[in-house]
Amino acid sequence: MSNKLLSAIFGAGLAALAMSPAALAGDVLADTHTDMGGCESCHVDGDPSADGAQENAACVECHGDMGDMGEPHDVHEGILNCLDCHIMHEQTAADKPQLDAADPKCADCHG
Repeated sequence: MSNKLLSAIFGAGLAALAMSPAALAGDVLADTHTDMGGCESCHVDGDPSADGAQENAACVECHGDMGDMGEPHDVHEGILNCLDCHIMHEQTAADKPQLDAADPKCADCHG
């Protein structure tokens, strides 16, 4: 085989790996919610609410109350809402919220 053909095959293999489910994990959560009805599935009229209350209610409607979800959710009930930890447009997996220990929402209790 020629070097050009081997390079093309190798390049195609790399492209396939880049498009693997692991590489696309960041899109999965957003895609799942989009498939449920687009922006309106979480946002009234497709627009974010000022305080996040409507979006949090949408989370609870599908996923249940924080108090029923067990650790670490139950200990935060009444203190935080879903969107304080789960940044839905940036999150890479449902069980891996985007957290910053320096964020006052975390630091106020966890130092």
